[in-house]
Amino acid sequence: MFILRKSFDRGFQDHGWLQTYHTFSFGDYDDPQWRHFGLLRVLNEDFVLPNKGFGTHPHRNMEILTYIISGALEHQDSMGNGTQIKPREMQYMSAGTGVLHSEFNPSSQTPVHLLQIWILPNIKGLVPRYDQISLQEEKELQLVAAPEQKAGQNIIGLRADAWVYEGHLLASESLTYEPKGTQQWVQMVEGSMMLGGHAIEQGDGIGIQEESKLQIKALEDSTFLLFDMEAS
Repeated sequence: MFILRKSFDRGFQDHGWLQTYHTFSFGDYDDPQWRHFGLLRVLNEDFVLPNKGFGTHPHRNMEILTYIISGALEHQDSMGNGTQIKPREMQYMSAGTGVLHSEFNPSSQTPVHLLQIWILPNIKGLVPRYDQISLQEEKELQLVAAPEQKAGQNIIGLRADAWVYEGHLLASESLTYEPKGTQQWVQMVEGSMMLGGHAIEQGDGIGIQEESKLQIKALEDSTFLLFDMEAS
């Protein structure tokens, strides 16, 4: 079964310095039909103006991934991490018992475009931790995060039953993916593809349940994220 979430159906908020699209309920946006999908609790597409950002704020008991599409984001947290995240990198923060952090666009000219992703953890109340990895050259399908007991070198170890892939296909290329978990979500970053009889474009997402194989074909050069997970 395929459940389409079109880009224009998402929640939207314009804060002036921040334009943000919410796939699932977040902040003042609440959609009872779209509060989560499996372990995927938050999937926000953010556009942050130059020299603007998110002030220091707390998180608890959430697995948080940040994926930069363009621009750069400066991060500081109460664990002592101070880093800059750029395209072709993925940042991970396991909030556990609690962490404070801030995120800021350090550029005076260039907006930053990013996806912020929250995944529900297996266990609450663990010690917070941080990781940041460089993604390999654009590959058809690259594993970037996996359950911690199954994660290898340069793969983020999640405290959750979830696998996260970054995918790239050139126009007319296709791939077949055999799911590991019971639910999947594909989020389009750039381009357009066919999946499950649906055409999906930039900003669209599609939830998948009870499918033994996923057949994906690019209609144009495309980048996407694939989440493979157990039910929440």
